[in-house]
Amino acid sequence: MNRIDKTFFCLRQNDEKALITFITAGDPDLDTTARLILEMENQGADIVEIGVPFSDPIAEGPAIQEANIRALANGTTLKKIFNAICSLREKTQIPLVFFIYYNSMLHYGLDKFFSDCANAGVDGVIIPDLPHEESGEISEYTKKYGVYQIFMVASTSTQERMEAICRNAAGFLYCMPPSDAADMTDEFENNLNEMFSKMNMISDIPKCIYSDSVRTEYIHKLKKYSDGLIVGSAITETAAAVGTVDEKTGKAGALTRKLKNAF
Repeated sequence: MNRIDKTFFCLRQNDEKALITFITAGDPDLDTTARLILEMENQGADIVEIGVPFSDPIAEGPAIQEANIRALANGTTLKKIFNAICSLREKTQIPLVFFIYYNSMLHYGLDKFFSDCANAGVDGVIIPDLPHEESGEISEYTKKYGVYQIFMVASTSTQERMEAICRNAAGFLYCMPPSDAADMTDEFENNLNEMFSKMNMISDIPKCIYSDSVRTEYIHKLKKYSDGLIVGSAITETAAAVGTVDEKTGKAGALTRKLKNAF
């Protein structure tokens, strides 16, 4: 069984929700990335999303774009990331998911990429520029190596598209809300309720909601809609802050604990 499935099974057995944190690989270096992942796990993260740095990260906000630039300038490569994960797997079995652009996978070679994912211990991939409609391009490899493609679904998706994504999804759904408002307005809550009600009628696969906000009151309100919380740039920003590695990991761990307690 894929580690993602095991994690959600255990969480549901205990009536808990998942916290999925994000970190950019190689920012400031891969040793620090590994320490951050272990600290986030120790403080309550259930799954870690690892951003693979890319020269044109069009789906990212400013903080993660800057992290991509720093990581590439530091010489971070996909091969080095795989090697780092192999070493990390000696210390943890937390599910790890790549956030990666399709061009990086093509350049590496699709069969080799998915083979290395399986061998290193990468459980899934989120590919922002390879939508569900084009997922057939990699389906033979995801099936062959048991690595999930995690689909993204937006509240603006048509009913037909939402149904297709839900029925073909594996691991969990990466759900993009109508907007990431600082406050939970009635309109925002109604949109969330409609979005998740539709998806829940189609499939019981775990549905995790993305948020850039880390305000406790806001995060707490998201809990009633989804099975998990995906936090975007917040941890990346702590890694970029001035300070020692111990200080960076301490801040990342404290934020992780705060989010876990709120969700």
